[in-house]
Amino acid sequence: MKKKLSIGCILLAAALASCKVKQDSVLHYVDPNIGTAHSRWFFYTPAAVPYGMAKLAPSTNGHYGNASGWEAVGYDTRQNSIEGFVHFHEWQVGGLSYMPTTGKLKVRPGDLDGKTAGYRSNFDRKNEVAEPGYYKVLLSDYGITAELTATKRVGFQRYRFPKNEQSHIILDIGNKQGESGEVTDASIKMIDDTHFEGYVFTYPKYVKIYDPAGKVAMFFYGALSKKPADVTAFTANAIQAKTTAAKGLGAGLVLNYQTAADETIEVKTGLSYTSINNAKLNFATEARDLTFEQARKDAQETWQQELGKISVEGKNEQDKTKFYTGLFHALLGRGIASDVNGAYPKHGGMAGQLPEQKDNGMKAEFINTDAIWGGYWNITQLWALSYPEWYGSFVNTQLQLYKDRGWFGDGIANSEYISGVGTNFVGLAIAAAYNSGIRNYDTELAYQAVKANDLNYKNRILGAGKLDTKAFLQYGYVPHLEQTGRDFVTDSTGSNFSGSHTLEYSFSAYATAQMAKAMGKTADYQELTKYANGWKALLNPKNKLMQPKRADGTFIGKFDPYQPWRGFQEGNAIQYTFYVPQNPGGLVEAIGRDNFNKRLDSIFTVSEKLGFGGGKSIDAFAGINAIYNHGNQPNLHISWLFNFSGQPWLTQKWTRLIGRDFYGTEPIHGYGYGQDEDQGQLGSWYVMNALALFDVKGLTDARPVIQLGSPLFDQAKITLGNQKTLTIVTKNNGKDNFYVQSATFNGKPLDNCWLYRDELMRGGELVFTMGNQPNKNWGTKVPPPSAQ
Repeated sequence: MKKKLSIGCILLAAALASCKVKQDSVLHYVDPNIGTAHSRWFFYTPAAVPYGMAKLAPSTNGHYGNASGWEAVGYDTRQNSIEGFVHFHEWQVGGLSYMPTTGKLKVRPGDLDGKTAGYRSNFDRKNEVAEPGYYKVLLSDYGITAELTATKRVGFQRYRFPKNEQSHIILDIGNKQGESGEVTDASIKMIDDTHFEGYVFTYPKYVKIYDPAGKVAMFFYGALSKKPADVTAFTANAIQAKTTAAKGLGAGLVLNYQTAADETIEVKTGLSYTSINNAKLNFATEARDLTFEQARKDAQETWQQELGKISVEGKNEQDKTKFYTGLFHALLGRGIASDVNGAYPKHGGMAGQLPEQKDNGMKAEFINTDAIWGGYWNITQLWALSYPEWYGSFVNTQLQLYKDRGWFGDGIANSEYISGVGTNFVGLAIAAAYNSGIRNYDTELAYQAVKANDLNYKNRILGAGKLDTKAFLQYGYVPHLEQTGRDFVTDSTGSNFSGSHTLEYSFSAYATAQMAKAMGKTADYQELTKYANGWKALLNPKNKLMQPKRADGTFIGKFDPYQPWRGFQEGNAIQYTFYVPQNPGGLVEAIGRDNFNKRLDSIFTVSEKLGFGGGKSIDAFAGINAIYNHGNQPNLHISWLFNFSGQPWLTQKWTRLIGRDFYGTEPIHGYGYGQDEDQGQLGSWYVMNALALFDVKGLTDARPVIQLGSPLFDQAKITLGNQKTLTIVTKNNGKDNFYVQSATFNGKPLDNCWLYRDELMRGGELVFTMGNQPNKNWGTKVPPPSAQ
């Protein structure tokens, strides 16, 4: 006979269950508002799922476009009015803004400074909720509560209106949003009482530069929960009442309602980069019968599952917030561009079809992506650790582009080339994927494409970057060009970024050589390894600095090692001298071990005073003339170089302090003050750093190596990409206990400060015992393998 539970017992059990749910959830550690003072267009898009096409977010400055660099961040914590809720947020892609209002009809958003009145509304952040997969805000000018959530390809918006005879939903689709550039064409129409469809074509700044015949197309199909009383159409030049279609620049529709108090109206919008029909198919497949609440629940369960692949335990709540917010941005940054049926956007607004994929557990999507410059020191290592499906999607996307157009894209938007830095590290990233065992693609085609990226230069297009490949192959380094009035020039004879290009191409050649080695292509391995030593040509034996060279073999004069942009892209000679990740041991030997360690240690000692970047300057390029700049890509590996120079305790010290000081938990101090968070890269660095797992060589070795640092958390439980589990336990942990005293792996003493990656990926338990003073005997006997 079953015993009856008392009401008190039932309530207690419910409370304990509720506590467990809250305790187990990692979502409350994610704070999307961190770093929103100066970020990127993708950065603040809470209403999305990992790598979603639908990335919904409020815009405070979305229609301001991309006046200079990435100033149109979309949402800036220093601004206090919202002009709309936008669906598309990718590098150089933005569009489709909706805004609910009441009162007199307005069809322009108006300006932030209030000089031009529009439909934007003030809001108070105490009335705002931002979580992974969900956003909510009260628009104080209208008394309307707006909520956002999403599936992969469908955006959900829900508005709770006050009682009003003049309530509106503005579908503003024909105006510039974020980085996407000027709208060249737009169309929207009601197809019945509660459904609408349309498209937007834009011409982004970087497409205009790197792929001038290209365009970015966005298509949509939407459904309303309530029929409007009537519809108003507008364009840049006219407003037409009782009209259900609009076409051209500035096009949009206003859905007009009479609302009761607290009346809710929902809008669901299927998205596509290929066609209206596919937007409709995406809608039908993912969301036809899905309610807002179910979509929100599903989105947040997805985030819990994906973030939960790395579970950390520790007493410091701020560290957990930094960790999971960084992981959130890493899983948010790049977005799928393919539809549910495998259609994907091709050059010039056309559509292609992804090949049918074998069921190998890793379906590849076509994804939009910023350049992978520096990504091998953060996001690709995170992908390889626990998210190999996204690494596979990156590789498959670039191979599809190679098949379609003949070249990898440094960065792409809908198959259009939008090269960011012009040095194209796609080949290196693919070689590292192959060497890490991620191979859900035609590996022979991949090798040919990777090799071509390093060695081919005939008819090379601007968007593929590496326009000075011919010169690099001819001289073994890139000759320096210095032409008055031409600050950014790269051609077949050299580059004004000759120093950084030489170092980067040397690293890339090494990666391709290692892929050749792994595939048994001995002749290619030997040829490419010669180019991997190009860095030696630039190391000046007198000052022990990387110094650009002219074609005649002489070093440039009037050399200021702190000067950015002359010979070095987004950095200077002090920073780039340590850019020999393919052979750290060779660099240490060339500089001299004592000199190397003293110089690198003093660099961090000085840069600590500036928060390891540009101090408190709020600017994307803050720190490029400093001696260390964690806010940009060229420096992200150098704190780990002490593992190769016989002083691993300094890697333990400085990596811990960078994580503590550079990264913050505030809207202004998030990823530094001036930062360049390229689609989750700085967040990924924090994650890998906190786990004490990193590879200076970006997994490019034929047998990749993982170097060990200073673990941040008492315990980290990692679901590896092969579904095995790695647990990292930190004994005697503490805020000042930076230093490894001893370590074991699966019960055996670990005397080295590194492991082969294939050993780590077998899973098990890695245990560190820490202390507040260096153990200068641990990890020093056998350094990590340098050049393989």
